[in-house]
Amino acid sequence: MRSLNYVQRVSLDFSGTLFPHAICLGDADNDSLNELVVGDTNGKLFVYKNDDSKPWITRTCVGMLTCVAVGDVCNKGRNFVVAVGAEGWFHLFDLTAASASKSDSSSQHEFMSPDDQKPLFTQHIPANTKVILISDIDGDGRNELVVGYTDRVVRAFRWEEPTEGSETGTGQLVLLKKWILEGQVDSLSVNPGPEGLPELMVSQPGCGYAILLCSWTQQDSCSSGEEAPPHPRSEGPSRDVVLHLSTGRIHNKNVSTHLIGSISKGSKEESSKCGLFALCTLDGTLKLMDSSEQLLWSVQVDHQLFALQKLDVTGDGREEVVACAWDGQTYIIDHNRTAVRFQFDENVNAFCAGQYTCKEGKNSPCLVYVSFNHKIYIYWKVELERMESSNMLRVLEDNPEFKERLKLLGVDTEDPAAVRAAVTNVLYNDLHT
Repeated sequence: MRSLNYVQRVSLDFSGTLFPHAICLGDADNDSLNELVVGDTNGKLFVYKNDDSKPWITRTCVGMLTCVAVGDVCNKGRNFVVAVGAEGWFHLFDLTAASASKSDSSSQHEFMSPDDQKPLFTQHIPANTKVILISDIDGDGRNELVVGYTDRVVRAFRWEEPTEGSETGTGQLVLLKKWILEGQVDSLSVNPGPEGLPELMVSQPGCGYAILLCSWTQQDSCSSGEEAPPHPRSEGPSRDVVLHLSTGRIHNKNVSTHLIGSISKGSKEESSKCGLFALCTLDGTLKLMDSSEQLLWSVQVDHQLFALQKLDVTGDGREEVVACAWDGQTYIIDHNRTAVRFQFDENVNAFCAGQYTCKEGKNSPCLVYVSFNHKIYIYWKVELERMESSNMLRVLEDNPEFKERLKLLGVDTEDPAAVRAAVTNVLYNDLHT
């Protein structure tokens, strides 16, 4: 396995502590350039932009923030920032106006009154939140908010407004459904099923996962303070949870598991059919599967993997699987099981990967590490020309100038042994003369 050495990085100031899911990358201000959003245990929300070490925007929330996300949760055609706390407070921020106002200001950092820093909307939902997801989970073209809890419960909400076209702050989250799982929920994701329809997936201990069926209708919706009524075709929530146990290596049934779905195959048409998803466990197992439950590959490493992401590092449209361990060891594996690794030089508190706008003023692949020393490091432009190892002679043979130079030296270009001897002589013999 090849080792990488990324050196282009930016160090951000961060004095707080955070939960593993309280960090994400996304276009927070709708300028087509991605920012880094971080929430800490003191209720502060930080948005970092470009390569500035200080936060571009700071907001105040209620309680300990356990998870953050960026997406069109209100189905308004633009992104919002969502921050949810352990006590159940849901905070909604619209940073589009902040971006416009800051572009007219000569100061990079804002100085706003406490009222200006308040959320656009706040609502209390059930407490003990652990992980959130903003995505269209039922295929109706509208995004839902899915929340996983520490008590093995998953709830789905949808943003509803009194009338169409109402202001965003006049709406509220409406509970669509509640699922009860057998094991702890560590990851939520959406993956195209065998028929191309989205499937809501949740990780389960022991390298397992479950598919949660969206059996609601609009009439089944109820207020956020109540539980969703049972579906007419179901006697209870267990009927809407389809558990899939891992095959192959026997796992500790209690080992924590993470998953990521909708891994791009390189084209939208291919990715929408039988989507790819990956699983990783704390005991070092990595798997790539498709929605028909076919195992494409399995890799065993000797590090404790706690975070799983996807990222196109070669620029060919095919997303690689990125897994990070607590000690900073990071694995990048493509669809053909070709793997490379990168060693971050500190222990890691939280990790994410994606597109971020840094030095060059455009989105580029990046790896984000949060250390235990109150620093956030963004390794930007983590690109590779290819994943597989290359043979230098083959690369040279593809260059027409190489053969011309060999002929000038009197080397028979049709004799592989003579070509290797000439290259060896140039690389090594001259160094010892």
